Amino acid sequence: MAEEDDLYTKDGTVDYQNNPANKTRTGTWKACPYILGNECCERLAFYGMSSNLVVYFKERLNQHSTTASNNVSNWAGTCYITPLIGAFVADAYLGRYWTIASFSILYVIGMTLLTLSASIPGLKPTCIDKNTCHATSGQAAVCFVALYLIALGTGGIKPCVSSFGADQFDDTDELEKNHKSSFFNWFYFVINIGALIAASVLVYIQMHVGWQWGFGIPAVAMAIAVVFFFSGTRLYRNQKPGGSPLTRICQVVIASFRKYNVQVPADKSLLYETLDAESAIKGSRKIEHTNNLAFFDKAAVDTQPDVKKAPINPWKLCTVTQVEELKAIIRLLPIWATGIIFATVYGQMGTLFVLQGLTMDAHLGKSSFEIPAASLSIFDTLSVIFWVPIYDRVIVPFARKFTGHKNGLTQLQRMGTGLFISIFSMLSAGILELVRLRYVKRHNYYELEQIPMSIFWQVPHYFIIGCAEVFMFIGQLEFFYEQAPDAMRSLCSALQLTTVALGSYLSTLLVTIVTKVSTRNGKLGWIPDNLNYGHLHYFYWLLAVLSVLNLGVFLLVAKWYTYKKPIGTLR
Repeated sequence: MAEEDDLYTKDGTVDYQNNPANKTRTGTWKACPYILGNECCERLAFYGMSSNLVVYFKERLNQHSTTASNNVSNWAGTCYITPLIGAFVADAYLGRYWTIASFSILYVIGMTLLTLSASIPGLKPTCIDKNTCHATSGQAAVCFVALYLIALGTGGIKPCVSSFGADQFDDTDELEKNHKSSFFNWFYFVINIGALIAASVLVYIQMHVGWQWGFGIPAVAMAIAVVFFFSGTRLYRNQKPGGSPLTRICQVVIASFRKYNVQVPADKSLLYETLDAESAIKGSRKIEHTNNLAFFDKAAVDTQPDVKKAPINPWKLCTVTQVEELKAIIRLLPIWATGIIFATVYGQMGTLFVLQGLTMDAHLGKSSFEIPAASLSIFDTLSVIFWVPIYDRVIVPFARKFTGHKNGLTQLQRMGTGLFISIFSMLSAGILELVRLRYVKRHNYYELEQIPMSIFWQVPHYFIIGCAEVFMFIGQLEFFYEQAPDAMRSLCSALQLTTVALGSYLSTLLVTIVTKVSTRNGKLGWIPDNLNYGHLHYFYWLLAVLSVLNLGVFLLVAKWYTYKKPIGTLR
């Protein structure tokens, strides 16, 4: 009997036929290639379409620099807000597999429409020459409808695919659990393989071959991603949806306030919990009681312990596990908030870094070959590809000797390191812009579109951001998955992604405020259309100062954080 038990996972996962998942036939690294292949192609499609979007808006839709930058930031922000929709659908109703599958279809439709908007006469902007284009309001509308369809489609994929990959490793099996940490590293690695191809090949195609091909190839890549995903169906382990997580959260809050005057017993074992080995929440293990946020324990106080015949009303009495779900979300929020400034810094790669690069000499040496400014993000990608195996194979074993922690650094230590490193990317960008402006002033190059100063001076701040990503973003991925209650993992992954959304919106807000304040009295401001007359470095200094303050806040909330403690197994 024990041998038969060992054949199946104990974390509640099932196979594609809804039977308990057989450990020898499903999951682990057998299933991961299909998930990683899907993610690589999807990210190639996303970055191939989005990396150069600010240039498309400026050159084809004829938008001003700040308008184009803000439109990209707002759209990118939406791409990271819609995961809340996908996460809710996955956790409450469809499960991660069917959510990824259905939203991928929307994604492909959006990519196809975007390709058509850049290809078909009447839909694509009218261009007199390469640098003079005009888009009607209808043509711009088609473009934005396509982009926001993509934003909705990606909302069902982003919060689910990393969690779905992690679901392939049984939390109750120590060997498999150790592999899970490596999965997050390699998951982020393949993301950047896709981004590498996008930045090096697709951006070049957009600038030198045509936007119809530059958008069409990502559309095909997204279709291949869908094929990859469905190919692994028989090997996947699937976590059952546990019902609406928002409903459970509301039940705890309302039950707590209903019992505002009720005293919580000193003996916490008297709090209400199911007697079964499994949690009352489908697809979730029980969670051990924690002492902080004690007010919500009132929801688990049984005021009529002798009345057992009537069915339990979850709006009046909740289990300890349900209460701890809410506590886990509340504890995550301060850590979550500290990711917003980092995401703002990260977002500059797709906006102001590109605009800065457009003012510099993009030729490769003395050749006629010209590198698109957006392609410099390849050095961010190369940095990630370089640092992921270094972190996994060198830093983790080295740090383990000093910390005794199985992963070398705790997830919070890893995230804090990333926040610290990101400060230097803004300092590097600001110093370069200061040097560039002095060069412009010295040689009176104000009216030149590209000054004779190599664009490769931007490489350091791209490379530094890539290093910071390996610590911060991968640390976030693992942290929000591990600390999420079992039945809320998609929701918590979406919560992590909203930091990128809010970072994009914050970037828009900061650019708008800075532009409004700095253009008073007829001044050109910090970020004019001709950056040679601007003070872009002031904006980078502002982000560096905000990053330092943010790191200080992170250190305080990390010290306060209490890790969750799951109990038992699921069958």
